[in-house]
Amino acid sequence: MQSFAALTPILAVFLLLVVFRLPARQAMPLAWAYTVLLALLYWQVPFTVAAASTIQGLIIAATLLYIVFGAILMLNTLTASGAVGVMRSAFARITTDRRIQVIIVAWMFGAFIEGASGFGTPAAVAAPLLVVLGFPAAAAVLCALIIQSTPVSFGVVGTPVLLGVGSGLDHPVIHNLLGSADMYDPLFMAYLGHISGYIGIVHAIIGTFIPLVMLLMLTRYFGRDRSIKAGLAAAPFALFAGLIFTVPYALIANFIGPEFPSLISALIGLPVVVFAARKGFLIPKEPWDFPPREEWESTWLGEANRNEPELSGSMNLLSAWAPYLIVAFLLLLTRIWLPLKELLSGPFLTIHFDGILGTPITTSVQPLYLPGTMFLIAVISAYFIQGIKPFAFRWAVGKSVSTVAGASFALGFAVPMVRIFINSNLNLSGFESMPMVLARGTADLVQGAWPFFSPLIGALGAFIAGSNTISNMMFSFFQHQVATEIGISGAFVVALQAVGGAAGNMICVHNVVAACATVGLLGVEGLLIRRALLPLAYYVTFAGLIGIIAVYLI
Repeated sequence: MQSFAALTPILAVFLLLVVFRLPARQAMPLAWAYTVLLALLYWQVPFTVAAASTIQGLIIAATLLYIVFGAILMLNTLTASGAVGVMRSAFARITTDRRIQVIIVAWMFGAFIEGASGFGTPAAVAAPLLVVLGFPAAAAVLCALIIQSTPVSFGVVGTPVLLGVGSGLDHPVIHNLLGSADMYDPLFMAYLGHISGYIGIVHAIIGTFIPLVMLLMLTRYFGRDRSIKAGLAAAPFALFAGLIFTVPYALIANFIGPEFPSLISALIGLPVVVFAARKGFLIPKEPWDFPPREEWESTWLGEANRNEPELSGSMNLLSAWAPYLIVAFLLLLTRIWLPLKELLSGPFLTIHFDGILGTPITTSVQPLYLPGTMFLIAVISAYFIQGIKPFAFRWAVGKSVSTVAGASFALGFAVPMVRIFINSNLNLSGFESMPMVLARGTADLVQGAWPFFSPLIGALGAFIAGSNTISNMMFSFFQHQVATEIGISGAFVVALQAVGGAAGNMICVHNVVAACATVGLLGVEGLLIRRALLPLAYYVTFAGLIGIIAVYLI
């Protein structure tokens, strides 16, 4: 009963968004209210804990909205300046084939942004850029969400492993097993490196096919014929782009560590894929495009599509691309250069919210370290570099504020619901938290088949928390202990947890809402989650099969 009760908030979100197809602004308040009642009445969570969790969630939601606002403002600024036409023309000179464009922007450039930043920033960057190139908003968001899988485990310079898995396994049982003193002990760090190697191999096997999966989804749902045939026609190039990323990714994960697999692999792969596309290597002879704009369905269109940017512009290419180059440079600089990273994320520039309403619940905000700040710096730079007229800039700001306001209501309930779910261990009933009860119930049910279901638990954790890092924090020790109890490799099962947690980012509600908001696409979140369930199912199923084969057959 406890396990089923713990599952019901997830079922509520799924039913409201995916089955009943309610927009997130209607579904999430209902899901939040149900989770509050469940926490208060069944888990016996004190009212102050539920209220503090809601406040904590609102603070986190505000940081997400800050990132979204920066991304939207940059898109609208580029529209106001006319830079979008220059950028579109430049891409057309590389290739007019939408299948190849989405691989370059979403898969390669998105992986680089994930490696440097995380925080849902890849979708906030890639989706608007795809819209600039002429993609329907819904197609841009779906593709941007699908690539938030393989690069995620080593995103933010390895944070999901170093902080997520590391904190999750920072337990006396693990330290006694390894003979380590704490999570910074060389023996413990070597164990994390061992786990990272497994993560890299599993992701590389599955992730090689993610560009192809993305193309199949693109042509199936947004093509003139609604067929996967056009996606399959570009399979050679898609698999080439997959391998160019995943081969160095697996090697770096195994021989260097968890900090740089996504970042360096994207830096290697991006110029190679662009060069190959320019030379026509493995590209189908017939370019593929969307149907004419007048045939686009209403669910495809966001406000960004309706801005109707000019198709050409007078500025030079470097000026047009400058905001994106500045964002990429700032994200890389603030994540790699340790003195600057320590300054921006240090205690002097961090706003702390400790002991909210007298509870153990805390959170903090690092405003100058958030990607939203990088977006705003890029926007200010664009104002001068691109010579934007004041009235056009005022239009961009006003348009961005109104778009963010539309997303704020859904996020304002989605994130607090998640925090109540996670903080439900602070109760009077003696129950474990809802995520842990759900995980234990699954383990008891499947027992020896656990390696197959381990990635699913990771994905559920990311769906609930909106973060692979938090999913790993919640479940890494539990996954290790289940593996020990059934006599299999704890390190490999934790790796499966991390792989599933990365894939779960494709469907987590606040990622979907935030990505939709960046292109002004609201009210179709459930439809996008339903479509993203297919690539998620591919990911966790094959991760589970690899787990069974590796643990029991090799």
